[in-house]
Amino acid sequence: MAESKPAIYAAMGGNTLIAITKFVAAAMTGSSAMLSEGIHSVVDTGNQVLLLLGLKRAKQPASAQFPFGHGKEVYFWSFVVALLIFAVGAGVSLYEGIRHIIAPEPMESPLINYIVLGLGILFEGASWAFALNQFRKTKGKWSYVQAVRRGKDPALFVVVFEDSAALLGLLAAMAGVALSQWTGNPVFDGIASVLIGMILGGTAIWLAIETKGLLIGESANRSVVESIRGLAGEADGVERVNEVLTMHMGPDFILAILSVRFARGTPAERIERSIAALDARIKQQEETVKRVFVEAEARADVDSRPNHGDQPAPG
Repeated sequence: MAESKPAIYAAMGGNTLIAITKFVAAAMTGSSAMLSEGIHSVVDTGNQVLLLLGLKRAKQPASAQFPFGHGKEVYFWSFVVALLIFAVGAGVSLYEGIRHIIAPEPMESPLINYIVLGLGILFEGASWAFALNQFRKTKGKWSYVQAVRRGKDPALFVVVFEDSAALLGLLAAMAGVALSQWTGNPVFDGIASVLIGMILGGTAIWLAIETKGLLIGESANRSVVESIRGLAGEADGVERVNEVLTMHMGPDFILAILSVRFARGTPAERIERSIAALDARIKQQEETVKRVFVEAEARADVDSRPNHGDQPAPG
């Protein structure tokens, strides 16, 4: 999660400055697209505050009420961010755009819009490049789409999504201002605002889908599960690994539950030593696995009973 904070701070600072300039430009020119962009920047700034809040609350220690800690706070606040982008950012932009399409208003001083949008593209582009560079460091050999779908730290890719949507929105606003000035028809400014709302809505839906799985209890990546299964299969006395269940309790906290069968007649003390050694090996090889629970089965005679189709074994 440490990789997320610099990108979030960079985006928050840039969005605050950009929002101020956009609102000033919207007040001076009457541009609907510029007003939508200002609202977008305010929503983005608030979202980054919420992401930082989630990262801070996720560090709270475990307690009797929350025995596995508060790591899922990151997932919760990331989901809230997605809802805010959809409800506030997309909703207000669509409203402003439709209102200006129905009752278009002439735009004043378009040069101011061009200057502000140009500065916005410059600042937002710098923030986007910084966030993308941080994301590239964490994604490893995965493609960007795979990294988003398999990544367990939503705070970082939320910033990348937001900045990408912001850049697309700025380009749409620039096109709307240019077309309105070129044709003398201010309706294009309202159309640009609607387009910005659609961009934000699509971004919010994708973010909500990606964070939902983590929020309700997504498993660790397949490579981690297979690694745990392999270590369990190599443990002393283990005859078969029945099941490996994992869940992300936070970006850096995996809960692992294993069901293994020990060879018939394995002494209890040997089973205890084997489980303790397995616990240590898993945590050493997979640093994000913080808690391991092993269910040991030592009754091989259960599986050696004759199978009479679907008939239950006699009691």
